[in-house]
Amino acid sequence: MKFKQILKLSAGALVLSALLPLNAVQAQTRGGTLNMIVQPEPPILVPALNQQGPTQFVAGKIYESLLTYNFDLKPQPGLAKSWEASPDGLSYTFHLQDGVKWHDGQPFTADDVVFSLTEMLPKTHARAKVILGNFIDKVEKTGDLTVKITLKSPFPAFMLMFEPGFAPMMPKHIYAGTDYANNPANQKPVGTGPFMFKEWKRGQYIKLERNPNYWKPGKPYLDELVFNVIPDSASRAVAYERGSVDVLRGGDVDNVDIKRLRAVPGTEFSTKGWEMFSPQAYLIFNQRKPPFDNLKVRQAVMHAINRKMIADNIFFGLGRPSTSPFVASEMFFDKSIPATPFDMKQARALIKESGIKPEDYTIRQLSFPYGSTWDRLGEYTKQALTQLGFKVNTESTDAGGWASRTGNWDFDITTNFTYQYGDPALGVQRLYISSNIVKGSPFANVQGYSNPATDKLWTAAAAETDPAKRQQMYSELQKVLVDEVANGYLLDLEFPTLYRGKVKNLVKTAIGLNESFDDVYIEK
Repeated sequence: MKFKQILKLSAGALVLSALLPLNAVQAQTRGGTLNMIVQPEPPILVPALNQQGPTQFVAGKIYESLLTYNFDLKPQPGLAKSWEASPDGLSYTFHLQDGVKWHDGQPFTADDVVFSLTEMLPKTHARAKVILGNFIDKVEKTGDLTVKITLKSPFPAFMLMFEPGFAPMMPKHIYAGTDYANNPANQKPVGTGPFMFKEWKRGQYIKLERNPNYWKPGKPYLDELVFNVIPDSASRAVAYERGSVDVLRGGDVDNVDIKRLRAVPGTEFSTKGWEMFSPQAYLIFNQRKPPFDNLKVRQAVMHAINRKMIADNIFFGLGRPSTSPFVASEMFFDKSIPATPFDMKQARALIKESGIKPEDYTIRQLSFPYGSTWDRLGEYTKQALTQLGFKVNTESTDAGGWASRTGNWDFDITTNFTYQYGDPALGVQRLYISSNIVKGSPFANVQGYSNPATDKLWTAAAAETDPAKRQQMYSELQKVLVDEVANGYLLDLEFPTLYRGKVKNLVKTAIGLNESFDDVYIEK
């Protein structure tokens, strides 16, 4: 989205988009339980503390942010009912919704916004801290329901950062002055969303219940959300076929089963709802120590990986080979950058040039615990490394263990997929700038890549308001990051959603199933 287009968005027009005709409201059916799957089981349900996909999926119904986004990534009202920007694009004033309460009955006010953006998120959120630290000058309460945010410099991506996974609003009265990571509220999260935490039976299910005091009159329509924990993809597919779950999110079942499950009577299918995220799968090489501190070794591994085979035979067509750290649908993707060809002869030549002896190394591959598709990708990666002469030891873990070990750099190689958030300044930069080489999050610069020249380019590109100049800088960045194998780019992913036709309004925005579900209902 161009900077000028963002500035032209008026509060009045956006408020109108939130209003529904009376007959549309009356058409909804109230009540019922929506059964889903959470895969894998998240370690926690507080998005300020953990940003893994399963956490965002469940927590998006508990916590909210100032905005949400339509499929074209245009901002829509959330906890902010309207806003305006200064002509120079350096300050934004948000007017908050009236009558919003936290689940414990306390009012949501400007104090919570200031606390979230200046105190908690800069300390706990790997993505947000980059933006809040580098581009936000100050966040001020100018009234009980009014907040003014002043930027240090123009930042075209600013209005894309207020979805609940990126900038969740957190309750000041619960977290201020506490040890955020060990606050008792983490076990029973308190948000402003349409659903409240009810019960978490580890290894079985998470239950959320209707918030009777939700700030949108008459919503939500559903009484309860159940996120089932089912241990393997075959059992998850059977659960859908038998009707015990109503929705399959991307990654819930093996990609090989998608075609069969689409044929289940009454099933709807969509690939929408990922416009904000544009996920990319990649290998992370720990560049702090041998052998992956050696550029030739990283280049060799990239030539030893057949990305087309991965797309066709492991992901069954739900993805396409990546050519750069930007997915092809991301703004400023440079299609002129050539793909790294699969070439084992070249890979072995690069190993020889590197000067290392592969047989001297046992690579610790940390498994990526997101289902059988990722298990097979790990097996294939191990095979490719073995063909280059390395010994490989795959170390299994759960989602929480993977996040902890990856965030603390306790691996040699692992796999990840991350979201790009509509603008490279929000979703891509965080993985490569030196200032984000910080322990504690798997979504920071965990590989330890450092290049002062690219650091300067990232900062300049994020602040540039001329799209042509931004493109030039981002094209240069993509070329350097590919040449230096800053990460091992594998696939631009496509995630399908399968669901019963009776489930209505399921995918309505660019954040898809991470939405609040305040408008979802089950047709009787």
